[in-house]
Amino acid sequence: MWLTAIILGIIEGLTEFLPVSSTGHLIIANMYYGFEGRFEAMFDIVIQFGAILAVVVFFRREIFPSFRGDREKEHEDLLQKITLWKKIIFGFIPAVVLGVFLNEFLEKYLFNPKSVALALIVGAVLMVAAEKRAGKPFVKDSDHITMKQALIVGFFQCLAMWPGMSRSASTIAGGMFCGLTRTVSAEFSFFLGIPTIMGASVYKLLKTGLDYNAAEWGALAVGTVVSFIVALVVIKFFMEWLKKHGLIPFAVYRVLLGAAILLFVH
Repeated sequence: MWLTAIILGIIEGLTEFLPVSSTGHLIIANMYYGFEGRFEAMFDIVIQFGAILAVVVFFRREIFPSFRGDREKEHEDLLQKITLWKKIIFGFIPAVVLGVFLNEFLEKYLFNPKSVALALIVGAVLMVAAEKRAGKPFVKDSDHITMKQALIVGFFQCLAMWPGMSRSASTIAGGMFCGLTRTVSAEFSFFLGIPTIMGASVYKLLKTGLDYNAAEWGALAVGTVVSFIVALVVIKFFMEWLKKHGLIPFAVYRVLLGAAILLFVH
């Protein structure tokens, strides 16, 4: 059981913040090597908590106020961080509202390989469109994101409710359409994931109940820790990648994977 948790934790950590869909990869992985039933559904969502903790650690200076002994600068930094969190929460609202109403429908009809394959391909098209049509970006710092832009990115995040679309791909593309640079889009995408993923993890855990045995709790802990460690490395890599490269290679990968699933998975 722990080996399975480690493998799924690695998959989650690798794919949560790359624009390739962690949920889609976990759905496919669970067909051949994973858990079953109620525990599977809970495990795949809750180990995302580990990945999002990696964001909190990696971007701690950007999202939490600093205390450096200079009261004036500390106060200015505090106000800056409060403003950022207002944008994050504002962008989070669409996912909360739509998630409450669509959760059961999504789980019933979209959590299957064919749906994931189609979402991978549609998401690839969205990413290519963002690269081709975004124009010259004019927002080069997260502090300059407006509340309107935050809300638009929040609506793009809702596309990720379709497994295979990828929360990262949807929000980064949405940010680029709004005039954000790739790196700022990715950064805000990660910030927006903090309340989204943490909320989804807690909700799923409470919804499925807490009556799991010791081995299952152990597997969940292992998967979460592994996803945290792997995600921390991936975030650093991806942020460096976006400074020099674009999203097209990830879009190509998505199309190839989607086509392979449609051809070979039944």
